[in-house]
Amino acid sequence: MTAETAVVLPALVLFAMALVWALLAASAQIQCVDAARAGARAAARQEPPDVVRDVAGQAAPDGARVTVSRQGDLVRVVVIAHAPGPDALPLELRHEAVALAEDTVGVKQ
Repeated sequence: MTAETAVVLPALVLFAMALVWALLAASAQIQCVDAARAGARAAARQEPPDVVRDVAGQAAPDGARVTVSRQGDLVRVVVIAHAPGPDALPLELRHEAVALAEDTVGVKQ
């Protein structure tokens, strides 16, 4: 019985650690989604790029990069972050949100 426990216990601990890491990574991905959406809303309202980055940065995971760009009538916010946990597992989390700029709504071309 003791030998089986000695073999199974480390495997269970490793499995539990992997589950916790996966939950932390999923949580960080959700933060990236929220941050990109908040930034896109702010950019669509014609907020300055620094304000958009601040709004997105407040919702983003620690150390995330926020990129704001405009292409025609669309504003695009990209949030990129690394998953929390050991550096041996390099997982890049990324989300992009696009919104129609409010100054173009109702304008006929």
